[in-house]
Amino acid sequence: MRQAETELQFQTTGQGLTEITGEIADWVGLQSIGTGLLTVFCRHTSASLTIQENADPDVQRDLEAFFKRLVAEDPSLYAHTMEGPDDMPAHIRGALTDVSLAIPVSGGRMVLGTWQGIYLFEHRRRAHRRKIALHAMGGD
Repeated sequence: MRQAETELQFQTTGQGLTEITGEIADWVGLQSIGTGLLTVFCRHTSASLTIQENADPDVQRDLEAFFKRLVAEDPSLYAHTMEGPDDMPAHIRGALTDVSLAIPVSGGRMVLGTWQGIYLFEHRRRAHRRKIALHAMGGD
């Protein structure tokens, strides 16, 4: 069994979804793992990961709008306010989504559905540089 790991960094532009499928797919393609499993891990508590439709941008807009309605940025609701009014809501949004994804690998490629993409979900209002750890294991 072969294993490989790396860390990729992505610049966000503030709250919202950033598709990172291509960069991850490129790395997986270089690992000489025909069949196996890829773990994608977000090393942050105010950002997360999700697999979502990548064909219609309205899906991303609707998800972003839903999370803004679901978790209010109202400092009167939270004890943790030292890092700004968007920080605690960002932690809650992160807790409601995933920080880790497990994706099968077959034929040296991620097994994603036709319209599926991997997204980094930034929950803070300002731009951040986010670290994503990748670990692939498998065989030929």
